[in-house]
Amino acid sequence: MTTPFSLAGRSALVTGAGNGIGAAVAVAYAAAGAAVLVTDLDKDAAAAVAERIQQAGGRAESAALDVRDAAQAAAAAEQAATLTGGILHVVVNNAGAIAPAMFGDMTREAFDRVLSIHVGGTFTVSQAALPYLPDDGTGRIINVTSAAGLVGTIGQVNYGAAKAAVIGITKSLAKELARRQVTVNAIAPLAATTMTEGIRANEKLAAKTLARIPLGRWAQPDEIAATFVFFASDAASYITGQVLPVDGGTVI
Repeated sequence: MTTPFSLAGRSALVTGAGNGIGAAVAVAYAAAGAAVLVTDLDKDAAAAVAERIQQAGGRAESAALDVRDAAQAAAAAEQAATLTGGILHVVVNNAGAIAPAMFGDMTREAFDRVLSIHVGGTFTVSQAALPYLPDDGTGRIINVTSAAGLVGTIGQVNYGAAKAAVIGITKSLAKELARRQVTVNAIAPLAATTMTEGIRANEKLAAKTLARIPLGRWAQPDEIAATFVFFASDAASYITGQVLPVDGGTVI
């Protein structure tokens, strides 16, 4: 008998899965029984995560994916669906980038690039996956947002705007896809990853950030991944259009 958290027999496409939270999610999905397509702009990083899953006895393939490229997204969605007979059950839009600067110094290029990856990538990959999502209640789109999209952040107007837009996509798409029994949710994580390394390496910024986290520490990516398993599983079958911060209480 499978548990409500089992992903046995299901497939998942995870973007930005070459390291950090994306890699942890891919590994956790495979451990829960899913066949996973690990994608990343860095094809070697994606391949390394897929190999790690395979060596642990799980099912995984890898692919290079620029989430802004519609043709690459279409190919990735098709490849992920072939893992389970032409159906893609779970899409995780995790790929992201940052280009911090105070607003007066931020270039339009930096603004557009961050939005194109977070917002454009979420749109492009989700749309590419749409034809493969099942209508039986197991279809999931899980987007990654941030506290920056909920409460803002100094020096990251581009990132905050992008993550707020991801929330808008999540809520609108949840309403649209509910008729197909496909759920769409977002997770706002905070973890020790490459993306947060600049903050953690700066003693002053690290202290300020920790002061805003009631639990007083950074999560490890593995701690965040369990929430993604929950949202992908039958245990979350009646949850849609929601944003769940997994951030030690930063957003309360």
